[in-house]
Amino acid sequence: MLNPSSVQLVFADLQDSIVEISATNPAASIRRSVKVLAGLAPALGIPFTVSAAPRPGGPGVIEEVPDAEPYVRTGPSCWDDTAWRETVLATGRRTLAVCGVTTEIVVLRTALDALADGLAVQVLVDACGGMTARTEDAALRQIEAAGGVVTSVAGFAADMVRDFTTPTGRQVIAALHGLA
Repeated sequence: MLNPSSVQLVFADLQDSIVEISATNPAASIRRSVKVLAGLAPALGIPFTVSAAPRPGGPGVIEEVPDAEPYVRTGPSCWDDTAWRETVLATGRRTLAVCGVTTEIVVLRTALDALADGLAVQVLVDACGGMTARTEDAALRQIEAAGGVVTSVAGFAADMVRDFTTPTGRQVIAALHGLA
């Protein structure tokens, strides 16, 4: 069982101009999954960070991402952004739940770098999008081979909450109904 007090969420490159290019998961599905995660985070006391690729006119983060100032980085990995990495490490939470677009770039590089630094990583595939099925599958296999876990938003939540009759459990199951 995953302990919510050890987890933090990473919303990466969930920007209007980027989410729309996903070829492996429709933008509407990504948005729905991200909205559910945005509801799960406060219910479970899970902090999150928002990392964005530089875009003309500003980050343009999708409205489903929880309100937060995004860290705008210069390269493919959130881990390379010193301010972002220090914020993540300062929480003391050693499991990153990563989602974003594209899986082959920001999700892959961030996951591999965090794993190499000793953190645990879970990739939430229904809140990710890739460029092609082949390249996304290759990225996910690479993450798994490095020790990461590939799961879904529902699987991630169910690993932390085993009793849906508690007040927190009811909040979580209500949020998960948003995936339908």
